Amino acid sequence: MLSHDVRKGLWLGLLGVTIFALTLPMTRMAVGTPQAPQLSGVFIAVGRAVVAALLSAVFLWLTRAPWPQRTDWRPLGIVALGVVFGFPLCTSIAMRHVEAVHASVIVGVLPLATAAVGAWLHRQRPSGGFWFCAGLGTALVVAFALLRSGRAGLILAPADALLLLAMACAAIGYGYGAQLSQRMRPDYVICWALLISLPVTLPLAIIEWPQSVITVQAWWAFVYVAVFSMWLGFFAWYRALALGGTVRVSQLQLLQPFLGMLFAVPLLGETLDWVSAGFGLAVIAVVFAGRKMPVSVAK
Repeated sequence: MLSHDVRKGLWLGLLGVTIFALTLPMTRMAVGTPQAPQLSGVFIAVGRAVVAALLSAVFLWLTRAPWPQRTDWRPLGIVALGVVFGFPLCTSIAMRHVEAVHASVIVGVLPLATAAVGAWLHRQRPSGGFWFCAGLGTALVVAFALLRSGRAGLILAPADALLLLAMACAAIGYGYGAQLSQRMRPDYVICWALLISLPVTLPLAIIEWPQSVITVQAWWAFVYVAVFSMWLGFFAWYRALALGGTVRVSQLQLLQPFLGMLFAVPLLGETLDWVSAGFGLAVIAVVFAGRKMPVSVAK
């Protein structure tokens, strides 16, 4: 029987995963396509961080949040590099060149990447089976990207390379954010990470402000990734990781690729083909198996 905290953590984790699953389709809607570009990837990445940082400042002030301790600033900086800069920049630039269904398959490696970072931070020792599954899952994602790149030879498309880098950034940000959530309020973690990033994100957002006419649809998509993907989603996610444990709750990320694919069909009119669905299922199966492999605590 799961405890009340674990059950609550799982429900909050499901909410967070659902919010994050909409991020790629909404980002695709905001950046447009090479034929019909909308907002630039850089503006979306830094602009959404600015909006979320301003909301964070109000939230921290209203809740009388204490300043982080001296030992908290370094991990907060790593969280910022991972989820405020790395993941948004890489995905926003990549999403103009790939469909959301395609990108959702790449997201399939995120649970294992998050688990690997969590094991390292908590000085755990994953088994050989775990690392085998991690390697196989990554190989499947790379094979899918190569298959869909449309290039001759084993050449990874730049957009896919950016998406893989984004997954690494997200995993690091999630891992350090979960660690910080053990000693400060989980909602404060993302708020402080956004605030310490503001001296960089605000000037860049001003420089990258769009000069052409942008559709209302693209602006609404930007509002979603700013308020939900960049801010409220982390309230639920970091709280879920703190309550239910990183290993248990991060398994919910298995749902994210399929949710992203399903959202992309009605929102963007994309097609869910058998190749994408097949690779998505294979990656999720490998990740699920990997999460069952033993992980011991290093002495």
